[in-house]
Order: sequence, then C-alpha cells, then structure tokens
Amino acid sequence: MSGHCRVIAVCGHEAAYGDALHGLVDPGVTVVPNGRELFRAVAAPGRRDEECCVVPMTLGRDPELVADAARTLRALPAAVRARTVLAEPFGTSRHLTGWLRAAAGRPPDTAALLITAPSGDPFEDAELYRVAGLVRRHGSHDLVEVAFAGGDPDPAEGVRRCALLGARQVVLLPAAFARPPVPDAPGVHVECAGPLLAPAALARVLAERVTDARRRGGRGDDGIAAGLTAAADHGHSHTPPPGAAHHHGHGHPHPHPHLHVHGAGQVTRSTA
Repeated sequence: MSGHCRVIAVCGHEAAYGDALHGLVDPGVTVVPNGRELFRAVAAPGRRDEECCVVPMTLGRDPELVADAARTLRALPAAVRARTVLAEPFGTSRHLTGWLRAAAGRPPDTAALLITAPSGDPFEDAELYRVAGLVRRHGSHDLVEVAFAGGDPDPAEGVRRCALLGARQVVLLPAAFARPPVPDAPGVHVECAGPLLAPAALARVLAERVTDARRRGGRGDDGIAAGLTAAADHGHSHTPPPGAAHHHGHGHPHPHPHLHVHGAGQVTRSTA
C-alpha cells in the first residue's frame, strides 16, 4: 500500500467509545465506536478509493474489540475491503504495565496509587488487578489499589479504602484513555495524574501501528484473519474446570514449549 492512508481509530469502553480521544488524537484521525459507525466510516461514499487503516484502541484488556472490528471489516464489500487493513491493537497488557510504571514514577512515594479504568467483563477487570500487582512490585509505592468507573469498587470506594489504610494523598492513574472522575474525600488530597499517554506519545504509537499494518498489507496480509481470533483465549471458553485436562490447538504448525498449570500449583512444560 502506498500514498495517503486514512486512519480510523475504533473504540470500546477503554476510550468511552471514542469520547475520551477527543483532544488527544490528531483531527485527521477518524474516531468511531465499533459496529455500524465503523462500517459506515470505512465504506463512506466518496472515499471508497482511499486506503484505510483501522486501529483498535484497546490497551490489552479488550480483545473482543479487536475481534468485533475484524468481523465488521470482513462484512465490507470486496472492493472496499481490498484497500483496508486492520492494525494490531494500540496496546497490549505489557504496554499498559510499562506506561503505568512510568506514570507511577511521578507521584511521591508517600502517595497511594489508585489505578482506574472503566469496568469491563470479569476477565478484563481481573487483568487490571494483575497489571496493578506488577506496578506495585516493580515500583516504590507501598499502597497500590484498583478501582473501576462503573464497577466495584468505584473510584470513590477506592479512595475510601486507601484512606482507611492510612493514605493522606491518593493519585489516580488512568489505565485507559478515559479519565476517571476524581471523588471528594474528607481529609485526603485526591488528584488525577492526567491521561495515560500525552497526545505526542499517543500519536507516535498510533503512527507505528499504522506503518506496521500498511507494511503487512503490502505483503497481502490485511490483518483481518488474525483479528478474528484475537479473543479466542479470552474468558470462560479457555478456562478448564478443576481436574480437567487442558488441550487446545494453536493454529500454527511450529513446535514451541508451553507452560501448563495443574492442581496444587504443579507446572509442567510440554511442546505443542
């Protein structure tokens, strides 16, 4: 693919379905929620000769956004799909952990950190607890808590818990594009550390995803097939019941080691 490429940022709850990106992305980027809005943006009359790159704006907690975007693009007319590529997700959980660790280095060590994000499904929320654990382990703050806008605990309850544990300053670290509400708390100074990524950093990452996707597109890979499987291991479908054997196919022929966790914490290594 060569020449001008229109960039479409498709958004889920991590970006408030697009609202959280206003003022953060370049005005030339089209920001839409998934579904009909994405379909219409890509297939808009008068723009059907433009190359288009769709970037799923998840930070690693919403693989369903990637899969849903791929399904939407798969339904495009053949001529429109031929000049459309689906990029890798904006971020992964590893990216999110790194960005949060960088943000955690700015507040004083005496402050409590409250990592916040819009609530998702139970697996997305559990992933945020895992990320927060890594931020605490590799940081200098003794108190790192988690709260969910629209979930339990919400930011107000998260601040209350920090106060009960002795915090007199609580800094909210957004783990999403959407900024959390800053609750009032008697006797506690509460502030938000700002967006997870500054506009310049966000633009740089977005440009990298687009460049990589267009390079793949030039080799005949539009990214849609891979996107369709993005959520394959997400949720109950990949969680074996206690005592059950754990067998699954990975869809690639080359052998490599896998770790499997069994009862009583036993870990074995196998080659699949």
